[in-house]
Amino acid sequence: MPGMSKRLEGKTAVVTGGGHGIGREYCRGLAQEGASVVIAELDGEAGAGLAEELEQGGLTAISVPTDVSDENSVQRMVETSVESFGSIDILVTNAAICATIPMARVPFGEIPPDEWDLVMEVNLKGVWLSCRAVAPIMMEQKRGKIINISSSTVFQGDGGRAHYVASKAAVLGLNRSMARELGDYNINVNCIVPGSTLSLDKPSAEQVAYREQRVSGRAIERVQMPSDLIGALVFLASEESDFVTGQMLVVDGGKVML
Repeated sequence: MPGMSKRLEGKTAVVTGGGHGIGREYCRGLAQEGASVVIAELDGEAGAGLAEELEQGGLTAISVPTDVSDENSVQRMVETSVESFGSIDILVTNAAICATIPMARVPFGEIPPDEWDLVMEVNLKGVWLSCRAVAPIMMEQKRGKIINISSSTVFQGDGGRAHYVASKAAVLGLNRSMARELGDYNINVNCIVPGSTLSLDKPSAEQVAYREQRVSGRAIERVQMPSDLIGALVFLASEESDFVTGQMLVVDGGKVML
């Protein structure tokens, strides 16, 4: 990207679920701003492919196969990150069951209990486990940026995926609690709230049409792309947001105005 200012030079950023969709764009944006990026991705092949792409472009990245719902897997990822780059300065808890890993879109009473549990394991417990593993490093160095990812579906009350909406609402509460607890350590904890985004790597015509239908009600009436989230991400990851914590930044073209 032209005009990158390298605001994150010398920083190490971990992005969970960084091998696909929005997460992949997060990794590119952070790397282009100078960060060394750890792609913590369940799909090891996708993560390795992105790391190779970034390295070929003169950027710094590694891929670490990671299951965010597994405590041991998360801990190994954190240890590998520190061994590779010496610290972790930025954590983006992006991994979630939504698009890349499909879920049922049915009335709440028809959601299979095992699928409910899986969504909570990844979308909520995975956020908690990731933050729990990284926080001690940031506490010791007396600085850090934790950027959690929620969803504007929380405010719209979208039907047909109650487990997903509930998990993303819980992330907002966890975000605020962690901000209170970690403020004494100069750690900023904030949340990006994306709107409906065309995030699939190779969307079908049907999926594009669905996202086009979702633009209704936006002040800026167009399809949201992963790149639309990078400005907010870099702001929250950089020193420019040093006095911002416990907040949520809605990036949805003005559909939700709080």
